[in-house]
This record gives sequence, structure tokens and C-alpha cells, in this order.
Amino acid sequence: MSAPRRPKKTASNQAARKKAPARTSSRPTARPAPKAETAAPPTHRFIVLTGLSGAGKSQAMRALEDLAYFCVDNLPITLLPTFAELTMRPDTEIEKAAVVIDVREGTLLEQFPRVFETLRAMPGLSPTLIFLEANEAALVRRYSETRRPHPLARHRSALEGVREERARLAPIRRLADEIVDTSDMNVHELREAFMARSLGTARTGALSVTFLSFGFKYGLPLDADLVFDVRFLPNPHFVARLRPRTGRDRPVVQFQDRFEDTGLFLAKVTDLLQFLIPRYAREGKSYLTVAIGCTGGRHRSVAVAEALAKALRGLAGVRFRVRHRDVANA
Repeated sequence: MSAPRRPKKTASNQAARKKAPARTSSRPTARPAPKAETAAPPTHRFIVLTGLSGAGKSQAMRALEDLAYFCVDNLPITLLPTFAELTMRPDTEIEKAAVVIDVREGTLLEQFPRVFETLRAMPGLSPTLIFLEANEAALVRRYSETRRPHPLARHRSALEGVREERARLAPIRRLADEIVDTSDMNVHELREAFMARSLGTARTGALSVTFLSFGFKYGLPLDADLVFDVRFLPNPHFVARLRPRTGRDRPVVQFQDRFEDTGLFLAKVTDLLQFLIPRYAREGKSYLTVAIGCTGGRHRSVAVAEALAKALRGLAGVRFRVRHRDVANA
């Protein structure tokens, strides 16, 4: 009777021996697999900065240098992949890099889309294309103020150069990861925007409102969205002690405040702007320029622009700034 038991016992042992190797062999291969799948290659930050001449690329580059980017200006487009590879070499100390590409490249601009796709395909590289632009009025004004010729308008108007450049750069603009409109930014605000971007604190969707004082005798501001004429107010220019001062000086402000019309005007315009500004923001407008004009742009318009900015600073989600175009004019 023991003979029949032994074959059953032996068969059971053989079956157990056959199953045991399968269980033990599966354990070592199952554990390391997740490590291989979850390991991500390091990415190297690489910014390509481009855009319209006069839109602020030089200032943006300086801001990136302050953020510890290794920067190169006007590198030939065909050398972009080589430069990117060099910055990623383990024997370099470059953690992040930026390069400016613009209309100075000439006919090489046509190769940019293909070259940038090469950058995007490079393993371990995280390229970002930032395109700076501004409206025609702002660009023409900047070239007029600096008295520098537009690179495409050596023997013609700056406006013609701006329009040709915008057409040439249109294919590159369509590839951009970010488009930054600098129409209403000064140097400091542009730097702040890049600092905020690097720190991940950039404000999006906020409306930027500029109160711009000007003198009618020097012409209307080209970038004005709303224009208010304060030439109906008494003119401090005809008061000898106030003539050399500006609307930022307390004696001029006190002089204006003496008149009932000043307070009435400020109250009505403040009420109007409290109605308009949130609605402009809701419609997605990024910039609003409220121009205040008097004869010379030195006294009344300056004082009113400052007063309006002060009265409206409490509006949520809006950035305010004041600029006086003609205050330095005699």
C-alpha cells in the first residue's frame, strides 16, 4: 500500500520542483523594469530670441545674462545645432544658453524653420523660441528717438523697413513658443518680464494701462487708445512762478486743485475708466494707453495723468504706469 503512495508523492514533488524555478526566476526581472521606464534624461534650457528690430531684443538679452544664461548675439543660423551641442557637453559649465537670431541673417532666415526643428529633435535639449514684437507706432517712435536707421531702411522711411521686416519674420513668428508684445514696455518692465518668466511668476492676462501726458503742439501720440483734452483748464504756463515747474510739482498741483472744473473732470473721467478698464481686460486686451493732452504737455496734462493713475490704482488685475512724453520740452 506504500507503493502507490510513493508515486503520488514523487509526482507531487516533481510538480513542485517545476513550478518553483518559474516563481524565483520572475522576481529579479520584475523589480528593475520600473526604474528603466521612469528614468528621464536631463533637459538643457536653450532660448532662441528673435523678433522685430527695435522691439527690445538687446534689453532682453541683458536680462537673460543677469539670469546666468550664456548668451550669443547674431549667431549664424546654420551653427545653431552645433552651438547647442557644445553647450550640452559634460566638460562645459553652461547650464542654460540663449542666442539672438534676427533679420541681420539675410537669406539664411529661410533655413530657420528647418534648423529649429533639428533643435527640437535633439535629445536632452529643451529649446524655446521667444518672439519680441511691437506695434508700428511704437517701433517708429523708438527709431525716431534713437535716430538710428532701421536695418532694412537705410535709404527709406523706418515704417517701410518695419513692414518689410514683419513680413520676412512671419514664418518664424508662427513657430514661436512665446510672443511678447513690448509696445508699452520700457527697459525696466521688459527686464522684469523676463525675470518673472524665469522664476515662473509671470503674470498672464493682466491688462497694462499707461497714462500718457503729451502736448498737442507736438502732435497726437500714435499709440493712444483714448485721448482726453484738458486745455479747458487754467494754464499754469501763464503764472510766472509756475512756468519753470511741471505738473509733478506740488505748487502746480495745488494751483490746478483750486479750480472746481479740475475736480469735476477727474471725477467724471475716473468713473468712465472704472467702467471701461475691466471690460477691456475681459475682452482680452493686453495694453491700453490713455493719453491726456494740453498745449505743451508740461503742466496740466502731467498733473491730470498723475492724478488719474493714483485714483485708479486699486483696480484688481491691472498694471498701471505713467509716462510723460513732452514734459522736458521747453
